[in-house]
Formats: sequence, structure tokens, C-alpha cells
Amino acid sequence: MSDELVLVTGGSGFIGAHCILRLLEAGYRVRTTVRSLDREPEVRAMLEKGGAEPGDALSFAAADLMTDAGWPEAVAGCDYVLHVASPFPARQPRNEFELIVPARQGALRVLRASRDAGVKRVVLTSSFAAIGYGHKPTERLFTEEDWTDLSAKVSAYVKSKTLAERAAWEFVAREGGALELAVVNPVGVLGPVLGPDLSSSTLMVKQLVDGAMPRAPRLWFNIVDVRDVADLHVRAMTDAAAGERFLAVAGDSVSVKDVAGLLTAHMGAAAQRVPTKSMPDWMVRLVALVNPEAREIAPDLGKVRRASNEKARRVLGWQPRSNEEAILATAQSLVRLGLVGGPRGSA
Repeated sequence: MSDELVLVTGGSGFIGAHCILRLLEAGYRVRTTVRSLDREPEVRAMLEKGGAEPGDALSFAAADLMTDAGWPEAVAGCDYVLHVASPFPARQPRNEFELIVPARQGALRVLRASRDAGVKRVVLTSSFAAIGYGHKPTERLFTEEDWTDLSAKVSAYVKSKTLAERAAWEFVAREGGALELAVVNPVGVLGPVLGPDLSSSTLMVKQLVDGAMPRAPRLWFNIVDVRDVADLHVRAMTDAAAGERFLAVAGDSVSVKDVAGLLTAHMGAAAQRVPTKSMPDWMVRLVALVNPEAREIAPDLGKVRRASNEKARRVLGWQPRSNEEAILATAQSLVRLGLVGGPRGSA
């Protein structure tokens, strides 16, 4: 086991838990933050489902993105910090500041505490949301050189991730001292689910398998496996990544109908509720008049955003799994954990 200690913020989350698994596999000691220490058994249960029983190699600290309390203790003695925790609701809040304030202020709290504790490097989990939105339609691949245009109409989540990442870079440049920063920008994260709290991306797969999405809307999105996101964080933590951002994307964008077709082809009886027909745009817009989730996706109908993983491959030697593997691993884990419904007609 390494003498080096790594703090992972938000260890109860999808990406956070997989980052802990990857760090333990690499031999690091890990401390993770949760809002309440009551969640320790839940996090340990998730890690067990991921194949790890960390014992004393994992410790816990209570800290909240909305307050300074607990952060000095959380980062004390840490060599590195993976700041993964950030609000990501299934629905947009009524007030965008419910997302923007904790994302931006939380990142600054973690960076300030890390600097004061002598942490070597912070790896911040940002998002493709900070790169590829607010732009006119384009065939070119988005890269780490791109930033979301906040002068355009974008969602509260997109705004929160963009403002939080920009604030992090500005802080390190002006007040960071010896602290290094690297940033990982994942697209839609799929892969093995470890517990019942589902991210927006994994929830989409669940809705397809459950039949909650009767037809597939004309939406395209990019995919990356959560295990590869965790691997990229660990590479960015120690390799030649200081001052750099890295897009985490497996391959080309896929449509919801592509995902549905893959599930139908490979998941057997578990996929009998998966929709086989497309939903016309007008129908989505009609539903959007009364349904908040449909209202959220309506502006993205028919839009394709492509992104490049060339930099992560070249600089960090990163080799992501395929879109297909990430999609099927998500669905298989949902079935394994009993998080999707049984055959049609069953209770």
C-alpha cells in the first residue's frame, strides 16, 4: 500500500465511488467526504459491489460544499485531492443559483483548503457541459480548447459546471501558490451501477429498460464508462497533467434509438419493454407543455455534438472502453441490483 493519501469528495456518488475503487486498486490510501458520516455503511456497501473491501485503507470525513466546516480536516495530510462532488439533479431547479452557488463555491472551498494543507494537485471533475454548449451546430469535434458560450441560452447545470471550472482555473492562477490543478471533462457517464442513487445518464438507461420511455426521442449524446472516468482522474493526478483539461469521451455520439437497439439485441428478456419506435419531435414538444423532463430535452432534439479524446490518449495513455461496453454494463448492473422492473405483466 502507498503511503500517499488521496481525498475523494463525494464518495457516495457514481463517479466518486468508482474513483475510490480505482485508487484502492492502485494501492493508495483513500479518505472520502460525505455530507453525513451516517452514509459510511452505504458507501462501503457500494464498494463491496464493486469488488473491494478496503477496511482501514478507507476513511471518512464529514463536509458539505455549502459550508467551510470540515474541509480543513478533510484535506489534512492528503497528497492529492479528486474533487468529484457537485450537484447534478434529474430535473432543473426553479432557481439556477441552487446549482451554481454550491458548484462554484464548493470548488473554491476545496481548492482553498487544499492549498492551505499543502496538497500537491487537485483533479477537478468538470463536464463536457463546460465545453460544448451555447455554440451553433457544427460537424467538427469539440476539444479541450473549447468553452461553453454562456451568452447563449443554456441550462442551469451547464452554467454551473462552466462557472465552477472557470472559477477554479482563476483561483489557481491568482491564489493557488504551489497547488496544481488538472481538470477532467466527462460526457454522459455510464457503466456499472453500484447502488440505487442513479445519475441522469444511468437513469436514462433504466427508463429505456423499464419501458418508462415508450418511444425514443431524437436525442444524440456522447458516452464514457465510469471506470474509464475514474482511471483518467488517477492518471491526471500524477502524470504530466498539471494545468491541463482532458475530455473523457469513448467514441462518436450515439442516439437514444441506437442505445435502445443495442439493449434489445443483447439483453434478452430484460429488454422486452425497450422502445423500438422513434418519438416525433412534435410529440416531445407537446409533452413538454406539461412535463418538466420533456421540456428540458426539447431544445436538444436533433442536435449532434461530437467530442475528441485525442488529448487524453496522447498525453496520458488513456484507453477507454467502447460505447457498447459502457451501455451494456449499465443495463446489466441495473438488472443485477434489481433496479429495473421484471417482465411485462409482472408486479
